Amino acid sequence: MNGMIFAAGLGTRLRPLTNDRPKALVELKGKTLLERVIERMREVKVERLVINVHHFADLVESFLREKDNFGMDIVLSDEREELLDTGGGVLKARELFIPGKPVLIHNVDILTDLDLTALVRQHEEHDAYATLVVQQALADRVLKFNRGLLKGWENKRTGEQKIVDNGFYGAKEFNYCGIQVLSPEYLKNIIHCHVFSIIDEHLAQAKEHPIELFRHDGLCFDLGTPEAIKTIENGKLKMKKGL
Repeated sequence: MNGMIFAAGLGTRLRPLTNDRPKALVELKGKTLLERVIERMREVKVERLVINVHHFADLVESFLREKDNFGMDIVLSDEREELLDTGGGVLKARELFIPGKPVLIHNVDILTDLDLTALVRQHEEHDAYATLVVQQALADRVLKFNRGLLKGWENKRTGEQKIVDNGFYGAKEFNYCGIQVLSPEYLKNIIHCHVFSIIDEHLAQAKEHPIELFRHDGLCFDLGTPEAIKTIENGKLKMKKGL
């Protein structure tokens, strides 16, 4: 199993905390967001972990060097020249993964009590093409699944829709949690190029291949703003021990 952490974002929503560091190195209760996700990746024993970098990339390099890569096989996917968005980031990192193995991808700014082992187990047992972690819809932008398969995307506020096929109509709405598992076949078949969203790639590939959901009803909290960090540090959100 490969792992990838999306850590290249500018962290504009996290300013002023990201004025002098990347969002990956913003701290929550004395521990960086990056270290927290690396620890989660160790839980499922990823063999190689790829981390994409852009904003203050040298600080991420120094941090990992100081921590001796946390005793893991960690490789950086360098996006210093241009930020490639989530899909472009996966495409660039593709050559760095151990060939023939799936990749577990986790956004650096998501705090969750998700059982990653259960996610990986479902993906493997289903011999899945791709598995996306979702929750019951609360936000405006939703993914639509029918019988567990991705059928589209919708912005509830603007009415914009991206439809995979007729299964879109009557489909259930979920929010994407920023965690996914992609098969080697998915990686090989990436359609878009250069700078693009992984969600757009999912919607394109779903026309030909089954993209499944993994429903998580626990914590999946976006740490992308200073207010969100304060919510956790002030104990205003219930968390499992150890998070």
